[in-house]
Amino acid sequence: MIVEPAAGDRVEDNLNPIGRAYYGFSTLLCVPNSLSQEVGAALGAQAGGARLREVVTSAGFSRFRRAAETPFNHVYEARR
Repeated sequence: MIVEPAAGDRVEDNLNPIGRAYYGFSTLLCVPNSLSQEVGAALGAQAGGARLREVVTSAGFSRFRRAAETPFNHVYEARR
């Protein structure tokens, strides 16, 4: 199970009050942390389902789906 902020796949899908706050947090926390690691994908807090699917399938998982959602989060299921 993967819990991520509710984000669309395009920047313009996320230009709402919550999305803007997540972009701010992402710039200060998520992206610098990612860049300090070996892979350094720097997806941030607003990656969106399509990009998350790419990451999950490249890690060897064959099944990826959105299992649940709230106004603020998406819950994804990944299976090998």
